[in-house]
Amino acid sequence: MAAGTISRIRLENFMCHSSLHIELGEHVNFITGQNGSGKSAILTALCVAFGCRAKNTQRAASLKDFIKTGCSYASILVDINNHGEDAFKPEVFGNVIILERRITESSSSTVLKDQHGRKVAHRKDDLVEIIEHFNFFFKATLLQQVNDLLGSIRKNLNVVDSIVEELERSIMPVLKELDDIQDKIKNMEHIEEIAHEIENLKKKLAWAWVYDVDKKIGEQTEKLEKLRERIPACQERIDRNTAIIEEVRKEFIVKKENVRSFLEKTQEVRRMKEKMQHDIHEAVKLKMDLEKEHARGMQVLNKMNTRVRRLEVQVHEFQLKRMQQTQAEVFQVEDSIWELQQEINSANLCATRLSEEEKKLSEELQDIIKSISDIGKEIDEDGRRINHLKSQIEDLRRRQHDKLTAFGGDRVQSLYRSIERHHSRFKCPPIGPIGYHVQLASDCWSLAVDCALGRLLDAFIVSCHKDSLILRECAKEVKYHNLQIIIYDFAKPRLDIPNHLLPSTTHPTILSVIHSKNPTILNVLVDQGHTERQVLVQDYEVGKSVAFDKRIRNLKEVYTSDGCKMFCRGSVETILPPNRKWRAGRLCTSLGEKIIEIENETAEIKKINSERWDLKGKLVIDRDNINSKLRTLKRKREDEEQHLERKKVQLDDTKKISIANKHDTAVDTSELEAEMMQVKEDIGNKELVLEKINLKLTDALREENDKRASYKNFIGSAHAEMGSISDAEHELQLVEEKINDAQQDKAHYEGVMERKVLAPIKMAESELTDLQQLHQEYFEKASRICAEKEVEALGGVGGSTLEQLSDRINKLNQKFQQESRRYTETIDDLRALHDKKGRKILRKQQMYAGFRGKLNACQKALDLRWRKFQRNAGLLKRQLTWLFNEHLGKKGISGHINVDYKNEVLSVDLTMPQDASRDTVRDTRGLSGGERSFSTLCFTLALHGMTEAPFRAMDEFDVFMDAVSRKISLDTLVDFAVAQGSQWIFITPHDISMVKAGDRIKKQQMAAPRG
Repeated sequence: MAAGTISRIRLENFMCHSSLHIELGEHVNFITGQNGSGKSAILTALCVAFGCRAKNTQRAASLKDFIKTGCSYASILVDINNHGEDAFKPEVFGNVIILERRITESSSSTVLKDQHGRKVAHRKDDLVEIIEHFNFFFKATLLQQVNDLLGSIRKNLNVVDSIVEELERSIMPVLKELDDIQDKIKNMEHIEEIAHEIENLKKKLAWAWVYDVDKKIGEQTEKLEKLRERIPACQERIDRNTAIIEEVRKEFIVKKENVRSFLEKTQEVRRMKEKMQHDIHEAVKLKMDLEKEHARGMQVLNKMNTRVRRLEVQVHEFQLKRMQQTQAEVFQVEDSIWELQQEINSANLCATRLSEEEKKLSEELQDIIKSISDIGKEIDEDGRRINHLKSQIEDLRRRQHDKLTAFGGDRVQSLYRSIERHHSRFKCPPIGPIGYHVQLASDCWSLAVDCALGRLLDAFIVSCHKDSLILRECAKEVKYHNLQIIIYDFAKPRLDIPNHLLPSTTHPTILSVIHSKNPTILNVLVDQGHTERQVLVQDYEVGKSVAFDKRIRNLKEVYTSDGCKMFCRGSVETILPPNRKWRAGRLCTSLGEKIIEIENETAEIKKINSERWDLKGKLVIDRDNINSKLRTLKRKREDEEQHLERKKVQLDDTKKISIANKHDTAVDTSELEAEMMQVKEDIGNKELVLEKINLKLTDALREENDKRASYKNFIGSAHAEMGSISDAEHELQLVEEKINDAQQDKAHYEGVMERKVLAPIKMAESELTDLQQLHQEYFEKASRICAEKEVEALGGVGGSTLEQLSDRINKLNQKFQQESRRYTETIDDLRALHDKKGRKILRKQQMYAGFRGKLNACQKALDLRWRKFQRNAGLLKRQLTWLFNEHLGKKGISGHINVDYKNEVLSVDLTMPQDASRDTVRDTRGLSGGERSFSTLCFTLALHGMTEAPFRAMDEFDVFMDAVSRKISLDTLVDFAVAQGSQWIFITPHDISMVKAGDRIKKQQMAAPRG
C-alpha cells in the first residue's frame, strides 16, 4: 500500500460507536449503512484524529461532546501505511504509523507510535509534520493564498517606498549645512597661510637648536683638548717618584739583610736569656707553691684547734644534756635525706629527658613511616600511569598499522568480514565506521572533534530499514553489541547550509575542519552531530568568551583544543572538563610524534620512580636506625625509672631511721673524748710538717735570689751586642721613612692627576656626551618635523638667532589668534567636520540608493510574479473547465466555469441535452436535485484531478439523485478513483449493488442502528 493511505480505523466510545474496527482497501472503499449507523462518524473521527477542531467538523461544539453518552473517554486509532519512497521517517516508525487520539472530559492527547506499538512522539508539531508531509489537508489550488500573499507584499513595498522617500528628504538640511561649512573654509584660508608660515618658522627654529648645539660641541671639544695637554706633566712627576721608590726599596732590602744577620748572631744569646728566665720562673713557682702549702697547713692547723675547742664544748653540753640527741647524727641523717632527694630529682630529670627524646624519636619515626607510605602510593600511581601510557602506545601503534581499529577495536574488523560474507543481501553496502572516512584539516583539533562526536564516529550508515536489520544481524554474529546504525538516503547531495544558519563567529566549526570524499558522511554529521553549530577554539579563556559572553546565534557547543566542552542552555552555563586519559584524538594522523611523546613521558616517569625508590630505601634505613635508637632509649628510660624507684625506697628508709633516732636519748661522750685526743695528736704532727715546709721555703728564696743575680750579669754582658742591632734597625727605619715620603709624593701627584686633570677631563667628556646626545635628540626631533634639505630650500636659518626666530613665531601666533577669534572652530576642525559630514551623507546616500535599488528590484519581481499568477490562474481555470466538461459529458451535459478573481465570485453555466433551444442555464437552482448533485460531483472530481493527496473521502455524494444519475455518478466515481490511483473512501446510505466488485474495490456494510 502507498505511503499515507489508511489501512485500519479503530473507534472506542466515539459518538455512537462503543467499539468499531474497520479495515480499508488500498484503492476504492464503499461504506454503506442506514441512517444513524455511524457512517459519518468514521469521517468525523479521521478529521479529529488529524487535529481538526470540533467546531470545524460541524458535528459538535467541543471534543468532549464526541464521547459516547455514559462513558468517560473516547479513543481513535488510525493505522497509516508508511511504505515506499514517500515514507515518513521509516527508520523511526517502520512500515506503519499508528496515530492515537484520546479524549477525556477535561483534556485530549495525541500519541504517535511505530509499527510495534512503541510510543515515538506526542507533540502537536510532530503530527503537523506528518500531515504536511502527506498533504492530508489541501486547500484546492492555493490561488487565493498566493493572491493574498502577493497583495500583502505589494502593501509592504508601498510602505517601504514611503519610508525611503522620507529618508531621502531627511538629508537635504545636512547638504545645506555642508555648503555653509565650505564657505567658512574659504574665509579661513588666510589664517591657514599664517599657520603655514608659523610652521615654516618652527621648522627653522628646530634646526636652529641643532646648529646651536653643534657650536657648543665644537667649544667643548677644544676645552677637552686643552685639559688633555696637562696629563704628560703630571705623569712625569708620578714617574719620577716611582723611580725614587724603587731605588730606596733596594737600599731597604740591603739594610734588612744586615739586620737579619745581626739577629742570627744574637739568636743563641736570646735562647740563653729565655732559659734563664724559665729557671727564674720555675724557682718563683716553687716558692709560691711552698707558700701556698704553708698557708694551707696553717689553715688546717687552725681548723683542728677550732675542732678541739668545739669538741670540748660538745662534751660539756653532752654532759649537761644527756637526753638531747646527738647533733652530728641529726645532721648526718638530714644530709643523707638531702642527698637522696637530690639524686631522686636528678634521676627524675634524666627519666623525663629520656622520655622526651623517646617521644621526639617516635614522632620522627611516624613522619618517616608516613613519607614511606606516601612515596609507596606515588610509586604505585606512577606504575599504573606507566601501564596506562604503555596501553596508549600499543593502541596508537595498532592504529598506526590499521586506522580501522580506532573506531571499535578488533570487533570492527570482525564486522567487516561478516559484511563481506553477507554482501549480496544488502541493497547498498553499509558505510562505516564514520570516523574511518573522515579526515581533519589540522591535527590540533583531533581531540576536540573526538570529544564532540564521540560514539558517532563508530556508527555505520545504511540506506534503508532492511539493510539496518541485516547489519544488526552481522553485528550480533560477531558479538558487536550496541552498534549504532543510522538510516540515511545515499542519493542525497551534500547539504548546502546558508551562512545565516551558521554561528556568527570567526572561529572554525567542526564542519569546516573535517573532510570526506563521501557526501553522505558529512550530511549525517550535520543531521546527527550538528557539526555546523559546534565551534572550535584554541584555549579555555577564548572558549568561555565565545560560549558565554557573546551569545552567538546558532551556537550549540564550544570545544577547546584539549577537549573541554562549554555550552549554555538558557541562563545555565555549563563547562565539562576534558578527559585527561586521552592524549590524541582518533582522527589524529601524526601518531608517530604522539608515540614518541608518550614514550618520553614514560621514560621520565620511570626516572622519577627510580629516584623515589632510592629515597624510599634511604628512609627505610633511617627508620631502622631510629627504631634501634628508640629501643636503646626505652631501655635507658626503664633503667632510670627503676633507679628512681630504688632511691625513693631508700629515702623512705632513711626517713624512718631519722624518726627512730629521735627516740634514742642515750648519749655517749667517750667517742667525743677519743676524737678530741686524736685531733690534738694530729695538731702535733701538723706542726712538725709546717716546720719542714719553712725550711724548704728558705732554700727556695735563696735559690731565686741566686738565679736573678746570674740573669742580671748576663744581661749586662749582652747589652753591647744588642746596641749594634738597634743602630741597624734605626737605619732600616730611616729607609722606610724615605719610602713612605716618596709614596706620599707619588700619591699627591696621582691625586692632582685624578682631581685636577682626569676629573675635569671626565666631566668635559660627560658634558660633550650630553651635548652629543642633545644634538642627536634635537636632530631626531628636527628630522621628524622636517628634513634639513627642506629648511635649506626655505632659505636656511640665515644668521637668525634662536631669540629672533622665537620672537617672530610669537608675533605670528598673536596675529593668528586674533584672526582665529572670528571663528570658534579651526580650519582643520571645519575640514574634518566637512569630511565627516560628507562621508556620513555619502554613506546615507549610498545606503538610500541601495534601498531604492532593492525596492525597485522587489517591485519588478513582484510585477513579474503577479503576471505569472494571472497566467497560472487563467490556465487553472481552463483546466478546471475542461475536466468539468469531461465529467459532465458522460451524461450528455456541457458546461463552463466562470471565476471572477476580482470580486471573488465563481459561477457555473450548464447546457442540458434535452433543451432543443440549446439555451444555457445560468442559475443551477433551476436544475433538479439530481442534476444539481451530479454537476456538483463533476465539479468536485475536477478539483480532485488538479490536486494530490494519499487518500480522499466523500460523504453522501449521491443524495437527491435518481437511479440513472446515481448509476452514472457511481461509474464516474469508480472509474476516476481507479484511474487516479489514490485511496478513496465513499460513504453513502444507498444501495451500491450496481457497482461491480473487483480487486480495487472494497465494500463494507455498517450494522443497523439499535432501536
